[in-house]
Formats: sequence, C-alpha cells, structure tokens
Amino acid sequence: MELVNHLTDRLLFAIPKKGRLYQKSVEILNGSDIKFHRSQRLDIALSTNLPVALIFLPAADIPMFVGEGKCDLGITGVDQVREANIDVDLPIDLKFGSCKLQVQVPNNGEYTKPEQLVGKTIVSTFTNLTKKYFAKLEGVPESQMTTKVKYVGGSVEASCALGVADAIVDLVESGETMRAAGLIDIATVLDTSAHLIQSKYPKGDAELIETIKSRIEGVMTAQRYVYCTYNAAKVSLPSLLAITPGRKAPTLTNVGDDGEWVAVAAMIEKNKKGAIMDELKKNGATDIIVFDISNCRV
Repeated sequence: MELVNHLTDRLLFAIPKKGRLYQKSVEILNGSDIKFHRSQRLDIALSTNLPVALIFLPAADIPMFVGEGKCDLGITGVDQVREANIDVDLPIDLKFGSCKLQVQVPNNGEYTKPEQLVGKTIVSTFTNLTKKYFAKLEGVPESQMTTKVKYVGGSVEASCALGVADAIVDLVESGETMRAAGLIDIATVLDTSAHLIQSKYPKGDAELIETIKSRIEGVMTAQRYVYCTYNAAKVSLPSLLAITPGRKAPTLTNVGDDGEWVAVAAMIEKNKKGAIMDELKKNGATDIIVFDISNCRV
C-alpha cells in the first residue's frame, strides 16, 4: 500500500479489479454518483467529486486490506471474507454474485452424502472453509481431521476426472460448469453474494462513510422498487391501498373539483409490478403509471 500513503485526505474504497464483480461494482459506484476515471495502467482512481480513492484489488485480497484498516470500505463476496477469516462489518448485501459453495462429486460415483467423504481427498480453492466444514463433520479439531484438503487455484472441477480428488468444494452459480464436468452437488458449505464490507478500524471520515453507505442503500432500493401512481375514487381506496401500501404509507393527493378522487403514489416491488397493475385495474384504479427509480433515500 506504499502507493496510497500520500492519500491521507481521502477515504480508501477497495474494488474488485476485474471480472463480473468489477463490472457490477462500477455500476453501483456510478449509481451512487461516485465519479472517477480509471487509467488502464493504474490500480488507483481518484474520485472527481468526493474525497475518495478507489483501490482496485483482487477480490480475495480485499477482506485483508479492509480488515486491517488499510482501506475503509470494500466490495467482495462473503465467501472471500469467510475464507480469509477476517473480522469486518457486512452492512449491505449488494444482491449480485449470488452462488453457493458446494461439495461436489462425480454424478456416477459412489458418494451421495458428505459423511462418506471423511478420510478422502478434497480439492478446493477455499481450503480454509473446506477444512472447517470437514473438521466439523468429523467432530474433531482441524489438526486431527483425517480428510485431506488440497489447494488448486483454478479448474477445480477437473480434479475428480484427473484422479487428483475424490470430491471438490467449489462455487456454483447456474450449475452448468458443474454438470459439464460430470459432477453433482451433495452439500452446501456456504451461501454467498457480494457485500459492501466496512473496516472496524476506519481511518476515513465517518460522515463520508455513512454518506457512501446511504447512497449505495439508495441504489439497492432503486433496483428493487419502482414508483407507481394512479387515480382512484375515494370509495375504492380501502381495496387499492391494500394492494399498494408503500414502504411506509402511500402519498394521497386530492384531484378534481368534486373531492371524490385522489391521486395515489407508492413504491412497489419491481418484480411484482405487472401483477400489481392488473389488480389495481380490477379494483377501479385509472391512469396507472409506473416509473423506474434511478436512486433514492429511504
């Protein structure tokens, strides 16, 4: 971290340096109005509108830098945090990179449950989590376990076919890679997704940290909800408000000269908007409009 020692006036935010985690992280930064330009030759980018320095690191290294207080905030998977056995706060689930760390065996083999693998050879990139899982399965400390755990940095799914392992522990998202390798899962070690992580020993400005967290929470809420408005006769409100209760309560505004109609506005869940609009129409709502939310504060 010698390269950033001169950035004492900036909050340090660790970001995955490549891959899908990088792309999704940049989308969240953009949605949070954290503006920056990254040179392809540098792993540091200074925000142009906030006193923030973005440090681009391998996702597996981010828990260590945040845990030791070298960076104030970071984005990485829960699997990386647990594998590193680092004590950090996990304030926000970013809802991407969701997958499972699973025990996998050949689909035509003799093993159907993890207990049958005690004393066998397991290959994984996540050796610490694997050892912890099988030590618990054996009911002994890791130093006394009979199961052998070997590290492989890539192409873990090939280990069984090559005779290196009896089983593997690897991340599964869609399961396509697992099935293509002739493997099936028989147990889940950990459910994981990308999170905003926060140091327990931050050096950056506490108010700025809270501002960034609030902005990211706004992005996450905006991804989940849309803004729905419609007109309704007051006599129809009881059934309509049951359909659109809002996060806390809907906003009602009188419309028309007779006092019999209101405009209703409420946040509704994006993945339910079609069904909600159908129900509103059936219950007498008119002029139903749904708007995307780019950001918000809740």
